[in-house]
Amino acid sequence: MDKRQKAILAKFISIIIITIISIVAMINVKSWINHSEAMRAIEHLSQIIIQYKEDYGSVPSETYIHDIKEKLRGYPRLGTLHYRALWIDLESTPDEILAYAEQNYNSWFVKDGFLLIRLDGRVEWMNKQEFKTTLAKQQTQAEVQALKLIK
Repeated sequence: MDKRQKAILAKFISIIIITIISIVAMINVKSWINHSEAMRAIEHLSQIIIQYKEDYGSVPSETYIHDIKEKLRGYPRLGTLHYRALWIDLESTPDEILAYAEQNYNSWFVKDGFLLIRLDGRVEWMNKQEFKTTLAKQQTQAEVQALKLIK
């Protein structure tokens, strides 16, 4: 191989490596942006729920949430929102999970988990195992059976 062929091969390999690094970086940036937008949407929803609670003294109905959720910025990145107002009663604590959405990413930097709103309006990110344990403690037998019927 002469010098010219070696130079062409070196440039080709460099371009391939830079392309691969760029693709991996773009995938991770996309996941980070999706996570940020989903977080923005659930924080906005939390503010709406808090305002509703202040105005009317209770959490909004599922119909109300369904009507407004598509107007939230970043809503498409939130995914399927599960709203548990039907299972909230007067004995519920502020730590009860009111709404949640599962988030799955193909990223090294953003881990899979759940975005959730607590009854007191706090927004949290929780890993999958911790979420499942927390939700299982809060669910009644009736809620578990109702969810099985839906699936």
